[in-house]
Amino acid sequence: MLENIEVCPICENTSFEAFLTCKDYTVSGETFSLQKCSNCGFVVTSPRPLQKFLGNYYKSESYVSHSDTQKGLINKMYHWVRKITLKRKLRLIEKINHFQKGSVLDFGCGTGYFLKTCLQAGWQAEGVEPDENARKIASNNTNKPIFASLQEIKNTQFDIITLWHVLEHIPDLNETLSALKSLLKPTGKLIVAVPNRDSYDAQVFGAFWAAYDVPRHLWHFSKNDMQALCQKHHLQIQEILPMPFDAYYISLMSILYQTGKTQFVRAFWQGFLSNWKAGKQNTSSLIYVIKLQ
Repeated sequence: MLENIEVCPICENTSFEAFLTCKDYTVSGETFSLQKCSNCGFVVTSPRPLQKFLGNYYKSESYVSHSDTQKGLINKMYHWVRKITLKRKLRLIEKINHFQKGSVLDFGCGTGYFLKTCLQAGWQAEGVEPDENARKIASNNTNKPIFASLQEIKNTQFDIITLWHVLEHIPDLNETLSALKSLLKPTGKLIVAVPNRDSYDAQVFGAFWAAYDVPRHLWHFSKNDMQALCQKHHLQIQEILPMPFDAYYISLMSILYQTGKTQFVRAFWQGFLSNWKAGKQNTSSLIYVIKLQ
């Protein structure tokens, strides 16, 4: 069963226009529509599965962030790149926290590898993961319990809250941002990484762009969208940072969806081209460092 998004979560406009039709290449093979707000331009997946059925669209070994599978060359590459990006993410939060150990909440922690990296580096770290299977793997990886929801966290605030490719998955976008904001210390920072639908590779691949990832990705952000959403919640974007590795992986998967073939050379060139054209603030995915106003 499907539900329509009738109100834009950013500007509260009630009028949408057709944007794209995309296929779920990972799990179901179904097609889904993307609609664009006629006022602010925010793109949403609509109609989309009811929230109680969304979990069915994550049940695949191909969905590596939840299954932790290393089967196949692409998934092996994913794990290899992740080792590098985990170190970069740790350096980022250390820099943001003035190179002092602090407290971090990883919301949507998946199988717990970033959480484990933080714990090993001496941070006080907690994780939230709604998916039961991923939560069990994360708990085993970190040797600690993982929260199933933000509501389970009581009387605690954090120096850093991270959402690594999570915000685009969250059905209750505004309610979740309000809850996350309440869990930040007054000087705390929210770090949000999301795909960038204005990136060069998004324009090249169109409906085949792997980062649309319907129906798991419910929202499709541009920099303007993130700016408007932060303003709505009295948050301020302090810095926007690139995620250059994403362009290569997304290009590889997009070409696979487009042609049915794995083309490493073409994907590497497309990823390089996307990063070259992007500069530092328009890569395939972007990291937003956000503070309280």
